[in-house]
Amino acid sequence: MKKIFFYIALFIPAISFAQAPQQFTIRGKIANAVPPAKVYLFYTLGANRMVDSSAISVGGFQISGTVLNPVNATLLYDHKGVGMEKLDNNSADMMNLYLEPGIIGVNAVDSIADGKVTGSVINDDNAKLMGQLTPIIAKAKKIQYDAQRATLAQQQSVEYQNFIQDRLKAVQTQQQDVLKTFVQNNPKSYLSILALSSLGGPTADPAPLLAMYDSLDPSLKSMEAAKQLKKSFDDLKVTGIGAIAPDFTQADADGKPVKLSSFRGKYVLIDFWASWCGPCRQENPNVVKAYNKYKAKNFTILGVSLDKAGAKDAWQAAVKADGLIWTQVSDLKFWDNEAAVLYAVRAIPQNYLIDPQGKIIGKNLRGADLDKKLAELFPGS
Repeated sequence: MKKIFFYIALFIPAISFAQAPQQFTIRGKIANAVPPAKVYLFYTLGANRMVDSSAISVGGFQISGTVLNPVNATLLYDHKGVGMEKLDNNSADMMNLYLEPGIIGVNAVDSIADGKVTGSVINDDNAKLMGQLTPIIAKAKKIQYDAQRATLAQQQSVEYQNFIQDRLKAVQTQQQDVLKTFVQNNPKSYLSILALSSLGGPTADPAPLLAMYDSLDPSLKSMEAAKQLKKSFDDLKVTGIGAIAPDFTQADADGKPVKLSSFRGKYVLIDFWASWCGPCRQENPNVVKAYNKYKAKNFTILGVSLDKAGAKDAWQAAVKADGLIWTQVSDLKFWDNEAAVLYAVRAIPQNYLIDPQGKIIGKNLRGADLDKKLAELFPGS
């Protein structure tokens, strides 16, 4: 596998749950395949990465195995039977599909990438969903392509970065709308669990997710996968909109302990960032602008840095370079920063907006979104 890298663009993540193993069988036909052509199957079984294969005889092949629950998989068609170690990106002919218990049909003529999957409910659902998501994925790739081709001056421009961020957010909103509609229209589909999982994450607002979960068919909610998903949504309530922000104490650069609750009576933006985080440093001008615009309106910021042990100088240098003049704290524990763990921070920049009573009223407010939210709180500013 040293000479080949499989990039599988999957909007819906694979998630693994404790289910009893059940058998699947792929019965395939590639009409124009000739010996020594071969097919390889890549998938996961629990924590294990599985690879299986089958020679193609009279155009046909068959591969069987077990799965704990429906999982993403890749079929690789080796046209000349040279072995997967001799294939590269240019010669790889692949199909993405879901494995589920039962018999799954795969039919192709010359290329498996152009093949069709039959006899599988989840793959039928996936084809329907991907038909809607594919043009959205294309838009996202175009935005990324434009950003990569931007001039150095553009890449360093806050205005251009916000422009790209706004375009990406619009595409993300389109994606989420498609997934939400799919869940609502397919309450019995296992793919709805996966779609809901992709709408979740450590910073999602649990209220709408729980409402969609409640709309699922009882047969689906009785599955272990759905139960664990429900638990993950319940866990989000701790930092959900309307919850009281979990309190924490960390030291500033001088070693002085700073407690979140000491800011009660003010609107506070808890800003998780780090000196080593490129997107954070790009976002900092927006945060500085918001601070300067609203600091006289009972608004302040508490910066929490996820810098590493021994990187205090880098942290402070970034604070000075970016003009972050508000209170800054860190325990220099990188991703194990205790406040970040408390708030389930798994990506930065990330922020939470707290009202004077300590209630969370916003999260992940970046660029224009931050200014818009603050303008609602402080009209006329």
